[in-house]
Amino acid sequence: MVAEDFLHDPQVRKWLDGVEPAWTLLTFDSLRALRQEPSAAQTAIRIANNLNADEIAGSAVARNTLIVLRQAIERGGLPLTATGNLSRAVVAEMRKLIEWPGYDQADAFRLHKVINEPDFLPLHIVRLLSEAANLAQIRRGKLIATPFGKTMLNEAQQGSLLAILFHLALWRMDLGYFGRGLLGTWPQSDAGVVLWSLSVCASDWQTSEKLTRLCTIPEPAMLSGTWDRTPYAMEARILRPLLWFGLLEHRSEKIAESRFGEHHFYRKAALFDRMLTFDVAVDSMDGARH
Repeated sequence: MVAEDFLHDPQVRKWLDGVEPAWTLLTFDSLRALRQEPSAAQTAIRIANNLNADEIAGSAVARNTLIVLRQAIERGGLPLTATGNLSRAVVAEMRKLIEWPGYDQADAFRLHKVINEPDFLPLHIVRLLSEAANLAQIRRGKLIATPFGKTMLNEAQQGSLLAILFHLALWRMDLGYFGRGLLGTWPQSDAGVVLWSLSVCASDWQTSEKLTRLCTIPEPAMLSGTWDRTPYAMEARILRPLLWFGLLEHRSEKIAESRFGEHHFYRKAALFDRMLTFDVAVDSMDGARH
């Protein structure tokens, strides 16, 4: 079992509140392997690239990426503003086409007189990922589909789309954008460890606070604040992105005697185990921790 000295730090023990992280079951070599980016040589994490059409449709990221690519092709490119964002007319049309888990457009735009691309988070996410994956690019004031992006409209090629976008998002992009930079790159910097831990801990509904303690490697320096920021960083960089990709399910419950507070619960969707497999060793495994 992996035993790090910092787990005995009083601040860490207080934060864990009796929870033993799942990753402490891993052998040292497996823990180290999971901290590496997946590749042909680093196979501790394997990402399926042969998903079927129904599985692709179950992912908001993949489904809406295809919508944006189709629109870009059919319209001969999507017009951009002088600042490089999609035009308001394009945003207005995309609002009719894009559906996103946990996103209430009426609530999000209640105080907006005009809607720019960055205001419509689902579209902005898809646009950023599409460009980063070389599925789309800017040319002559428009967002156009690249030759590679056009191939993704072929059903025979779509099976790899989610794998490409997922790998890029988790290991190449800074998802701190969605958490306003809270706690630096934590816990995305250990994405592989967190994903494996979720694979053994998230079969049933768990609160974001419990999953944070079960699945992340804490850093004592980040626990010295006046309030616990870790569940918010976990949701921003891991849990909500996995929900967008279709790998997690989410529900919430109002907190009694609180006007706005909610408890957030997550569990694995069927796509999680279909898409991610792990080649790791544990010292002992009596069952999933929860």
